[in-house]
Amino acid sequence: VQLVESGGGLVQTGGSLRLSCAASGRTFSSYDMGWFRQAPGKEREFVAAVLRIGGSTYYADSVKGRFTISRDNAKNTAYLQMNSLKPEDTAIYYCAASFQLPGYRLRNGDAYRYWGQGTQVTVSS
Repeated sequence: VQLVESGGGLVQTGGSLRLSCAASGRTFSSYDMGWFRQAPGKEREFVAAVLRIGGSTYYADSVKGRFTISRDNAKNTAYLQMNSLKPEDTAIYYCAASFQLPGYRLRNGDAYRYWGQGTQVTVSS
């Protein structure tokens, strides 16, 4: 599957952005989807994940209550709605997909097989 992110940009503190991750192929509904981010000089970190079955969602503590992950299987697209953005949210955001991830590996980027090219999110203070 190929993944293409969009929706990044420059926003002020407290603003909102919605990232989209469009997937190719007919089996999008079979993949667990995740969002990760990487800030300059920092390691990649888990942001959120949504399961293929039941749509259960998981979040990093740093974004819980501000970000919402969702998916639309009919449109082969995953979303990350980001509200109340902070300067520390500045990073390149990547979507990732994997087939039948065990729950204990959802937050582990190495467990995801497919990755998008990333989209830059910059939050100004």
